[in-house]
Amino acid sequence: MSKVCEITGISYMNGNNVSHSKRRTKRRFQPNLFVKKFYLPEEERWIQLKVSAAGLRLINKIGIEAAIKRAVDNGIIC
Repeated sequence: MSKVCEITGISYMNGNNVSHSKRRTKRRFQPNLFVKKFYLPEEERWIQLKVSAAGLRLINKIGIEAAIKRAVDNGIIC
């Protein structure tokens, strides 16, 4: 199960754990993902998407249909 937002394409970032003595070890920063259900009124059905917090803000701003169309145009959703 991949940890990638299906609207924005956000995935993990690499970084370092830094101790008090400034010793560095590798780590991953995971995206803030939620599994949400959205209703598509034009198709009269519910869909389930794995979206990040930024993806939820985008859906609230431009709507679910426009967000899905933008994700398809960017190649995030097939």
